[in-house]
Amino acid sequence: MAHRFSLGRRAGLLLPLSSVRGAAGDLGSYADAGAVARWLLQAGCTMWQLLPLNEVSPGQDSPYAASSSCALEPVYIDLRSVEDLGELTDSEKSTIDEARASDRVDFAKYRNVKRDALARGFAKFRQRGGVGLLREFREEHGAWIEDWALYRALHERRRKSWRDWEPELRNRDPRALEAARTELRDAIDELVYVQWIADRQWREGRKAANSLGVKVLGDLPFMVAEDSADVWSLQHFFRFDATVGVPPDAYSAEGQDWGLPVPQWDEMRGHGDPWLHLRADRAAELYDAFRVDHVVGLYRTYARPIDKSPPFFIPAEEPRQREQGERILSLLGEKAEVLAEDLGTVPDFVRLSLAEEEFPGTKVLRWENDLGVPRDVTKFSHVSVAVTGTHDTESLWTWWESLADWEREHQLKQPQLAILRGPDQKRYTPQTRDALLEPAYSASSDALLTPITDALGWRDRMNTPGTVGAHNWTFRLPWRVDELFSAPEPVATAQRLAHLARQHDRVR
Repeated sequence: MAHRFSLGRRAGLLLPLSSVRGAAGDLGSYADAGAVARWLLQAGCTMWQLLPLNEVSPGQDSPYAASSSCALEPVYIDLRSVEDLGELTDSEKSTIDEARASDRVDFAKYRNVKRDALARGFAKFRQRGGVGLLREFREEHGAWIEDWALYRALHERRRKSWRDWEPELRNRDPRALEAARTELRDAIDELVYVQWIADRQWREGRKAANSLGVKVLGDLPFMVAEDSADVWSLQHFFRFDATVGVPPDAYSAEGQDWGLPVPQWDEMRGHGDPWLHLRADRAAELYDAFRVDHVVGLYRTYARPIDKSPPFFIPAEEPRQREQGERILSLLGEKAEVLAEDLGTVPDFVRLSLAEEEFPGTKVLRWENDLGVPRDVTKFSHVSVAVTGTHDTESLWTWWESLADWEREHQLKQPQLAILRGPDQKRYTPQTRDALLEPAYSASSDALLTPITDALGWRDRMNTPGTVGAHNWTFRLPWRVDELFSAPEPVATAQRLAHLARQHDRVR
């Protein structure tokens, strides 16, 4: 039986860990979770929504470019808490100072420093005989960690996709794998050591958040990259003559090609769905609940053949699509509560299925309209999640000022926005910010999630889909985590949000 989302009527914030500045002004870390939760609580928020914490592929900044569905991203390790590390080198301190001074997150600098520092920490850990301490952790995570570590060690040596490795390693010949494990033993142990630290720090951070009554909402990416530990280990569950994408819609006449491997759902099912169970178990270990990204892809996956022949859905027929989606969602929800990201072009039967099975879908307020006329937020199903935006949308500020006059007129007919009528109604002001949050908080959806940028009333956005560059995924707050409790703007923001939460009965 799946766990239905039953956290009660609550408010929360989407605040990626990468957007947090630690106590020293550096990149936020797993160890900062308790402090973030304390500020969220002051803001009347008892849910903390994160972007995926999965380890990302080399050279990537996007948290959705996962090289593993189970390994944690080492860049969020708090080096100060690593017992065997000691002082950073002068070069590492200099690099950290440069990264700290940047308005955006420089992932490459942080990753380089932390990789080198953790390598030194492991060397000391090994010298004092600590590798034996990893035994229990390895046994607990044996379903994925050894294959993942071998994949990572091989990848580090070869610097190319597993599809281009020697045939015996690419095809996972047992003798070749055993020889590689022997040759790369130290590198594998170091990788496990880093995961051991990350896992321990995150569990402690989540425990601190939970102790304050703040629930942690994770994010389960729809798929992992083709060049990933998962796909290399479970090749028979994927097909490589096509890639995953989405069909044409109002935003893209040709659709989108995400370049991800196509899952063979029937093959997985025939073997008891080990990959899906693995992902579900790991997500339940890490989060109190999690958002299932691109949920329509679980019902019907859009495959785009490499040879440019016509795209197709897997499965092809609607009855099988519905049965598959409901089965997979129930499986994912066996040990944790799940929410569904049902945005974009989603057939009616998928949303009907979610409603009947009581999996909460997502209500982006700006998109909840009929020919420009906003829908009544007080009539939303309580089994839903109201949001002012997502990590992929423009800010409320940009959206409001870019509205056509007739669209804005429809928006202003909402009782909560009537206060904005007047000669300045096109301009986004602090009054506009506060008024636009009112419909979200008054929505009948049990869950409300607001991106931190909308809560602050800023123009910034986290990601612009269809673009690549340092402007994506690198937004960060200007304040250290301890300054959230003293700097005027975050203090005032917390007070405003807490007032809204009390006013609309979202305090738990």
